[in-house]
This record gives sequence, structure tokens and C-alpha cells, in this order.
Amino acid sequence: MILSTTPQTSDAVTPGALLPLPALRDNYIWLAAGSSHAVVVDPGEARPVLDFLEHHPLQLAAILLTHHHGDHVGGALELAQATGAKVYGPATETLPICDVRLSENDSVCLSDPTLTLRVLDVPGHTAGHIAYSGTLAGQAILFCGDTLFSGGCGRLFEGTPRQMHDSLAKFASLPADTLVCCAHEYTLSNLDWALQVDPGNQKLKEWKNRASELRNHGIPTIPTQLALEYAINPFLRLGNPQVMQAAQQWSQRSLSNSVDVFAALREWKNAA
Repeated sequence: MILSTTPQTSDAVTPGALLPLPALRDNYIWLAAGSSHAVVVDPGEARPVLDFLEHHPLQLAAILLTHHHGDHVGGALELAQATGAKVYGPATETLPICDVRLSENDSVCLSDPTLTLRVLDVPGHTAGHIAYSGTLAGQAILFCGDTLFSGGCGRLFEGTPRQMHDSLAKFASLPADTLVCCAHEYTLSNLDWALQVDPGNQKLKEWKNRASELRNHGIPTIPTQLALEYAINPFLRLGNPQVMQAAQQWSQRSLSNSVDVFAALREWKNAA
């Protein structure tokens, strides 16, 4: 698998390439390229994908959706009508189009690109949110929608703190080198907040400096790797003494378990 943080401009695109196509204000539409076909994840609008396909000899084979929010599904119907691509999405959510409904432990296996994914139910941001975990051309990959971001996690629009806590916990079993392909460029604001929670975290400071350099050059900060997120993301470090103490001090209440710590951190981030 080849990761490209900027769309390839030549007609030739490397099979196995993974590209974040900028969309809307701060969304990314993930595109996985094969030898003659491509797959996209969470197309909030159709135009970035259609523009890419116009300049590359690839046919759109599939569209993967993680949840029902418009900035993730807004282009799905237009893309499906224009290309004939099959649309996969969460079983319990209202979507503009969906050919294959998916839930926990279902799989999506494609040969071009070589993509093998297992579905995880990850409620929290929305009630029926799903994620896709697996491999692209041999590289571990996670299309997590708005569940996990670099340095943060999704807001709880429809779910509870316990649901999101348990959803994030499902990622702990994935390989450390898993690429975290989230759907928004929220990294810098998340890291500013994370440094309030964990100001002594040297890896967090280093990642903030590196992420700032990337953005200054117009380069996406994602995907990151799960190993990095477990080192710097407060929502994945609920048992860390510094994170626990900071959450308790901010909330001014006793936090007796990891769900309580998560809930306090989410409240803190909402107010940041």
C-alpha cells in the first residue's frame, strides 16, 4: 500500500494508493486505488471524487459509509448514479442510498483494490455508526468516520459516554501500525486541547510541532497510526494518572472509573 497525502496529478495512479481527497470545509474523502478500480469512504460531496476519476483511468467500484451525517453521505447518491458503484453502509441508519447494510462482524472484501475489511459497531457519535477495520494491500487500516480523530474523538450527538468509551475500546485489539483514517482535519485544535490535559507528554508536544509543520505546508495530518494515538490521545489514555487527575480537576467531581473519566474529558473538549 502506498500512502499519498496529496492527490496524484498524473493520469497514472499507483495500485494500492490511499489518498485523502479534501472536501467541504475540513472533511476528507478517503480513496483507495486499485489497478483499474477505486473505492471511496464517506463522500460528503461528489465533485472531488468525480474530478479525481476524470483525470485517472479508474472506475469507482464501491462507496463505504460510516454514518448518516450529511458531510459523510452528501455525495453518495450522485456518485452511485454516475458510476454504478455499490454502496455499503450501517444497517440501522437512514441513508440517501445503500445497497448493502452492514453491522458488527460483517465483512467487505474486494479484489481491486485489494481491500479486506471487517465491520465494527461503534455507536456514540451517532446511534448506528460503524467503522471498517482490515487491510489495504497488506497494510492495516481503520476507516473510523467520526469516532476517533488524532488527539480527539467524535462528539456524542446520539450516543452515551459509555457507548463511545466502549466503541473506542474496540480499537485496542488492532495492530499498533494501523492507519487511522478519520474524516476531518481536526488535529491541531485537538492537540491544543490535549496539551491542556497532558502538558508533560513529550510525544504529544512533538506531534503538535510536526502536525503544525504539515498544515503550514498544506499537507494533511492524517492518517496517523494507532500507536501514536495511544501515546498522545487523552480519550485513549483514560487510565493514565495525569489524564485522570486533569479530568477530575477540571470537572470538580470524583471520577471513579474510566467511563466517568471519558465523560469528563468529553465535556471538557466540548467546552474548549
